[in-house]
Amino acid sequence: MSDSFSLLTLNCFGLFLPNTRRRLLALAEELEQRSNQVVCLQEIQLHKYRELLVNTCASYPYALHEPYFHCPKGGLLTLSRIPITSQSFQPYAERGLWYTPMLLDKLFYKGMLIKKLTWAGIPMVIINTHLLANFAGDWERHGMYARVEEKQLQQLAETVRVQPADSIVIVVGDFNISRGSRLYHDFLANSGLTDPLTGDIRPTLRPPSGIPSRYALPLDYVLIRMPDTPSFKIDCDLCFTNKYRINNWHQDYLSDHNGIEIRITTI
Repeated sequence: MSDSFSLLTLNCFGLFLPNTRRRLLALAEELEQRSNQVVCLQEIQLHKYRELLVNTCASYPYALHEPYFHCPKGGLLTLSRIPITSQSFQPYAERGLWYTPMLLDKLFYKGMLIKKLTWAGIPMVIINTHLLANFAGDWERHGMYARVEEKQLQQLAETVRVQPADSIVIVVGDFNISRGSRLYHDFLANSGLTDPLTGDIRPTLRPPSGIPSRYALPLDYVLIRMPDTPSFKIDCDLCFTNKYRINNWHQDYLSDHNGIEIRITTI
């Protein structure tokens, strides 16, 4: 068994748009060349995109999603090169209001995709999630979006707290809250998770043209809880920050988000 474990997370911007298929194919081909044991993807909004990713990422034989009528529930897909010992999906009890832009989040049935595996003899829990979009850019619990996010974060924290103490717990995804906000600090305190990139202000969202630059913030995370023993070395950094070849004549970013990669090594 390898003494190093690596995971990559990315909101892959899998909306029904003209160039999505070509871009996701380029993403899948890039993932095939990487050494990550687990990949967690968010915002896959059609089953045909999920199938493209799963089929192209043939070296990840364990693909986890929760079936839904038009896409994976929550738009979540987890790919693994390590066998999965158990899997589950937990929907968020609070998913917003029907008569607001939160309707889209309700339709995608957002929640937590939870998988358990064993690495180097150590039990591991990986939670892939995508929280409510915060269109107001308010992360201080004042607006209607922030209040729903707070409830989702409370449920997520409760899920983390009940995981066995001897397990490595990794929670990843697009949280739609900014690093350093009140919601961020409250969640870390309530969940017992730590942020390997704490204090890092590099944005993970790359706002499209016409969207205010104030939304270019770190909104995606890899958060961890480590058992007391053994000792580990943690390395974490952004990835997919540059443009890639999408086809023979075009280069572009693989998503409107940057990815995050974490590597855990026993020492």
